[in-house]
Amino acid sequence: MTSVVTRARWAVATVFAVHGAVSGSFASRIPWIAENLDLNEGALGLALIMPAVGSLSTMPFAGRLVQRWGGRTTTRVLIAAWSLAIGVVALAPSQWALMGMLLLAGAAAGTSDIAMNAEGVEVEGRLGRSIMSSLHGMWSVGGLIGSGIGAGAAYLGVSAPVNLGVMGVLLAVVGVAAGHWLLPNAPVPVSDDGPRFSLPRGPVLIIGLVGFCAVFAEGATADWCAVYLRQILDAGEGQAAVAYSAFALSMAGGRLVGDAVVRRFGAVGTVRVAGIVGIGGGLLVVTAWTPLVGVLGFGMIGLGCAVVVPLAFSAAGHTGDHPAHAIAGVATVSYGAGLAAPGLMGGIAHATSLPFSFALVTGLIAIVALAAGRLRAAEIAHREPAPVSA
Repeated sequence: MTSVVTRARWAVATVFAVHGAVSGSFASRIPWIAENLDLNEGALGLALIMPAVGSLSTMPFAGRLVQRWGGRTTTRVLIAAWSLAIGVVALAPSQWALMGMLLLAGAAAGTSDIAMNAEGVEVEGRLGRSIMSSLHGMWSVGGLIGSGIGAGAAYLGVSAPVNLGVMGVLLAVVGVAAGHWLLPNAPVPVSDDGPRFSLPRGPVLIIGLVGFCAVFAEGATADWCAVYLRQILDAGEGQAAVAYSAFALSMAGGRLVGDAVVRRFGAVGTVRVAGIVGIGGGLLVVTAWTPLVGVLGFGMIGLGCAVVVPLAFSAAGHTGDHPAHAIAGVATVSYGAGLAAPGLMGGIAHATSLPFSFALVTGLIAIVALAAGRLRAAEIAHREPAPVSA
């Protein structure tokens, strides 16, 4: 029994890494796609909204798919669809075709995200200890690997269709193969598979709002940290780029070690301490007097936010009778912040200032710390592991 769960734990970690590698591969070749289609900043920005629209519009239905097909089958099908979709996107002949392809790719990305998180919660419950933070850390590692390979391919002059086509097929094979070792949870009969459309309510809504605050802080920092150093602290382009690296690496590192911290201090205690670190980082950013201090502050924000979303998914998955539906609802609310953050930050900064915008981000991190008790359902470290069916 234990070996089955252990294999499933590494299988779902591999699926998370594959999902991240697909995202990283695509991100690294956006400049090629923009140049090939002769897209200006506005046209490219409009196209890049489409994956988020596709994800958010289909995530509420993902729980239904998991309940009907079973988590293992759903995850394997959707991770393959997400992987292959990126190879096709690079073949878009026009801006409008690109937008349509990215809309569909986003749908595959969002629904596969729900399926693999539901699998992660299932494995976590069977193991009886926290693993969700490290799973999201594996997504970050996959993203770094995918973007690194893409950057290398671009440097060598390999076209995006070739790069993304090969990576898409390879990652689809790896994802489907790893999915074979996921837990064999069976589909639920149609008459008992819960709602068709999952929007959160009650405790799940509160968990989703905690996730919303964390994802807003993540998205705002990722998109505006380099701009902040450049415009507010008069940093050079190289120094400004380091701000994002510090943020991304602290996020990945925080997630990879997060499970050990959660097992030691519990989900609530971990989020509260992380929130204090994030608040300290936000205050450093707002009051920074040199680029180095700003970089340190952005890194601390990354640490402060790192474990919140994984624990929000874990808490949702252990709340109610339909884990996949609860996760889908929390993801819809949380990831909506990622879509809203860049534009809202820009609007607030235009009306006030960038330091004021990051003061608001610091306030959102404070809300996460204060609401940490809502993630208590993620504290499963001392539960008895659930039995594994063959």
